[in-house]
Amino acid sequence: MTIYSLYIYDRHCTCVYYQDWHRTKAPRPATEGGILPAVSQQLYQVRGEDGTLSVMNSSPRNTLSSSSGVVIAVNDELPRTPLLQTMPQPPAPKPVHTGLSFDEEAKLVYGVVLSLRNMIKKLSGQDEQFTNYRTSTYKLHLYETLSGYKFIMLSDPFSDSLRFILRQIYAGPFLEYVVRNPLVNMDSKEYGIDNEYFRASVDRIVRGLSVF
Repeated sequence: MTIYSLYIYDRHCTCVYYQDWHRTKAPRPATEGGILPAVSQQLYQVRGEDGTLSVMNSSPRNTLSSSSGVVIAVNDELPRTPLLQTMPQPPAPKPVHTGLSFDEEAKLVYGVVLSLRNMIKKLSGQDEQFTNYRTSTYKLHLYETLSGYKFIMLSDPFSDSLRFILRQIYAGPFLEYVVRNPLVNMDSKEYGIDNEYFRASVDRIVRGLSVF
């Protein structure tokens, strides 16, 4: 079983957080102004002084390496002597992108969830809840909070329900590093969840699962 990606949407239907692990095809960077900054450093484009668009890389102070999930300590001062001689690493392979930009992909994911949830309420009544659905290639899991935040995880189609993991992410790092953090504006329409401790905690929880 494999976990592919995680989306978090706020009460305004806006994607405020994205992280992936086992995607074979990376989404294309979002169009300019398509997503909020800090949703995903690898998918956010900025316009330079010369007018060209480029993907914003992570800050050198970030504590999480997105490719390895290893927590790294960063020092402001350059080391006087190298502590370890490392062999030169081969260049990383270029990611294979899908045909959709990330902002379009995020809208489609939310649209599918909203449509299925409304259909279930109309067919089965208000007591029924939409929690997941399965296709031949993936399974979507949904956990919605009372405040309107939606946690959506995509996994392989043969996995069991991962709703408890989404609830664990909400009750753990989300409440600790986002809700209780006075520096994070919960209803911000300018930034996503800009907190590297939250991103590192989510990565640690997912990588520690037996289904990862």
